[in-house]
Amino acid sequence: MAEPKNDDFLDDITEAEAEELSAQTDEIDDVDLELDSLRAERDELKDRFMRALADAENARKRGDKARREAEQYGGSKLARDMLPVYDNMKRAIESAGDEQREVSAALIEGVELTMRALLGVFEKHGMEIIAPEVGDRFDPQVHEAMFEAPVPGTKAGDIIQVSAEGFMLHDRLLRPAQVGVSSTPAS
Repeated sequence: MAEPKNDDFLDDITEAEAEELSAQTDEIDDVDLELDSLRAERDELKDRFMRALADAENARKRGDKARREAEQYGGSKLARDMLPVYDNMKRAIESAGDEQREVSAALIEGVELTMRALLGVFEKHGMEIIAPEVGDRFDPQVHEAMFEAPVPGTKAGDIIQVSAEGFMLHDRLLRPAQVGVSSTPAS
């Protein structure tokens, strides 16, 4: 007689296939998780790298700007300290009368030559004289009002006297021109 067939082995095969499929799915999930983790790490490192590059570029630009400013304005303290020398030489030249010019012509000529040399150095290093004239308008950006006085025939804000010239170093004010300014004349 024939023995009944045992179909249990088919169930075992199905279970084995299911287990193998589950193991492969777990492996794929693990690989996908690891791949996602690596992608996230790569993106983070790329972002950090780009930020570091941007920081380096910004530092280079700041350094270039600081270097340019040091070249242009590094001597501003010395230039500011030289302004009283200019003022004194100018006063000395202006105070020499005709008699003194005849008696001490060589000395006065030497002082004038020294003054021209000083002005040449100022120009060479980017210093400009701010020389307002009587009748010009007062500009608080480059002038310093030393006093106000009502003067007939002038408008409020007109320069009525120049006490000292001012100086610019490139585009920065070293010393404002010191001026007297007209106030509104009394009627």
